[in-house]
Amino acid sequence: MLKFSKMHGLGNDFIVIDAIRQDVSLSAAQVRFLADRHFGIGCDQLLMVEQSDTPNVDFKYRIFNADGGEVAQCGNGARCFAEFVYEQGLTNKNTIAVETASGVIYPTLQADGQISVDMGRPRFLPEQVPFKADEAATTYMLAVEPGHQIEIAALSMGNPHAVMLVDDVDTAPVLTLGPLIESHPQFPERVNAGFMQLLSHDAIKLRVFERGSGETSACGTGACAAVVSGIRRGLLARDVAVALPGGQLLISWPDEEANVTMTGPATHVFDGEIAWATLNNL
Repeated sequence: MLKFSKMHGLGNDFIVIDAIRQDVSLSAAQVRFLADRHFGIGCDQLLMVEQSDTPNVDFKYRIFNADGGEVAQCGNGARCFAEFVYEQGLTNKNTIAVETASGVIYPTLQADGQISVDMGRPRFLPEQVPFKADEAATTYMLAVEPGHQIEIAALSMGNPHAVMLVDDVDTAPVLTLGPLIESHPQFPERVNAGFMQLLSHDAIKLRVFERGSGETSACGTGACAAVVSGIRRGLLARDVAVALPGGQLLISWPDEEANVTMTGPATHVFDGEIAWATLNNL
């Protein structure tokens, strides 16, 4: 039997698998099956907890989107990862070092139950996103349909993000425009599309259409990317409350040379098991 836990960060939900105390190797087809909400367990992403071989790093963190593709970073997943390894007795540290495909992050369990994650520095050079552009800029014009251009900020928070300003996120065309941005040819590895509404200098509303998963209830790296893009445009303060469909995250970016910090909850929903025979028959 394959043991797993179901968790979520503000409704962005995950299957979390301990690959330290059980031998686990999943194909893309098996990930897609587990993520399927009708035939499998259901999740936005599957998180794999592994032992790191890097000195002074506690764990390795792998992330798979619902379409079976592996990605480098997930902010809400990082908080759930930290809660999981602490609850499971895999660590007794309040701050852990976690290796991801985009670098080492440092989640910290706070006394009030919230979890803060040092998400590292944002990256803006087009080749770092990656994004096809002649030169780096604060914003770019992106042709999404013939005769229709939108203004976006393009940056990486360990995964690629395109952030656009909207007057009202509730009426923004997230489900129609989101897929066009996600698969735009100027983003060779696809992109997470963020739709940001300014409420004040220290508060925004945000919806995110995530690559490989569609719109999610919350996106941690998307919240970081939106705040960073707003600060660079002179629209936001250094500490911002981000209201997502699933709840609120606090994002801090003290200065251009600093790392971004994200703070929010992580919720353990239930534990379960699924027969390997079911997965191996796919």
